[in-house]
Amino acid sequence: MFATATRNFVEEVDPGGLLIPVRSPNDSLTLLTVVVRQKRFWFWQKPKHLPTDFTLNDILTDVIETDFIKYNGTYSDNIQGTMDANFIHSNMNMKGEESSKLQSSFGSLKKDEVDVRKLLQDSKNRVLDMSHCLIQQTRKNRQVFGIVKERIVTSQPCCVIEEMQQTGQCAGTLSLCGPKSPKVSLKDNGSLSKDSNVTMEIRTNTTLAYALIELEVKHDGRYELCLMSNTKGGFEVDSPGKEGLQGVTGASVLKNPEISRLRQEMDHLCGHFQLLATLPASAKSSLLQHITAVLEDRTSLSALQSMLDQMLLDKSADIADVPLAHKENIQAVLDVLVESEKGLAKTERSTTVLRAVHLVTSALDELTSDCLAALRVCCSADVLKIMELLVKCVSASGESPASGADLAVLTEDVLSNIEHLFASANVTLRRDSDAVRTEINHKPGNRPLIMCIALRGLYSLAH
Repeated sequence: MFATATRNFVEEVDPGGLLIPVRSPNDSLTLLTVVVRQKRFWFWQKPKHLPTDFTLNDILTDVIETDFIKYNGTYSDNIQGTMDANFIHSNMNMKGEESSKLQSSFGSLKKDEVDVRKLLQDSKNRVLDMSHCLIQQTRKNRQVFGIVKERIVTSQPCCVIEEMQQTGQCAGTLSLCGPKSPKVSLKDNGSLSKDSNVTMEIRTNTTLAYALIELEVKHDGRYELCLMSNTKGGFEVDSPGKEGLQGVTGASVLKNPEISRLRQEMDHLCGHFQLLATLPASAKSSLLQHITAVLEDRTSLSALQSMLDQMLLDKSADIADVPLAHKENIQAVLDVLVESEKGLAKTERSTTVLRAVHLVTSALDELTSDCLAALRVCCSADVLKIMELLVKCVSASGESPASGADLAVLTEDVLSNIEHLFASANVTLRRDSDAVRTEINHKPGNRPLIMCIALRGLYSLAH
């Protein structure tokens, strides 16, 4: 709940900016808290930041406090569905409806920030203790140091409210008759209603988001502050035969995505999609069903992603830590993956189903909350097929095998969600008579690639 609220807050007030949402209200971040940036599996993933219990408290600095904004946000989803079935001797009617709302009332917020000029002055001739256990562990794992330069904090008690309502109705008549047998008639009418209302109280001076200055650390302990947003920190490599910094990902970021580069990346990942497509039908159906269900809750999706991270590192993942909302769905995904891993040596796991599913969920976890809501509406096999054709269009010539007639059969709701998905990835869809064309709007980041991975991965499970 809290993680979802802070992520929505950052997406709303600082999209594509430097603010990092806080995952837990227990993260007691202060200015100059040391935060470790973890190396991720895929170069286009946003870094994962782990606050530590240490600060650079030996550096004297001034703190500036200013008013930030007054924030109230409400995010809601409504899903409805009906199904009617008629057979020779039976009929069935089912109806379901689900609605959810997450309301964040943070009130007036404050921004604390470091006086960077004074921090620079105080950092001169300072040397880090390279024998400190935190530095040793961070350096060994090729991670990166950063310090909190600003944070957004609550100035009054506030709350996050999550409301969920589920209703369902089922009515049916079933008649059985055969030669020399009595007629059996069964009539059933049932209804299910489930409501939940959870309120989380947030204390004054709780950190909601923060921004970092990363450190470029020399092997002798001297360090420099990375003041430019496009400058990354890391540890200097001791060996004279190597150059550069540890902790900086080797793959380059698509600052201005070009079609040829996008095609190259998708071709490089093609084996993962082919592996998913060749799974048994039951395994594909189970993965698609349960991953789609997890998309309903941002916290559950992040929990699934975290568990897959641990499995790839051969570490134990505890299902008890997963939010209750989609624990069964996450467990079902893990069961399929565990079954697929049986009999494989560790050296054979680089191209396994686990890594392929991790690729897809990593892309899904990078999407914004409104994109996930739009994608859930489009997860039927027929719609995914059309979106796969559009993905080919994005990474190929710009003209899709999908025609205007293909899009015309879609409902207005589904079509608007498809257009929203592609627009959020900086891709414009244009319908020109019987042809569909795509146009990539060149902006910094990897949004077109992330969307293509997510859609192609779901399509591989649907067909």
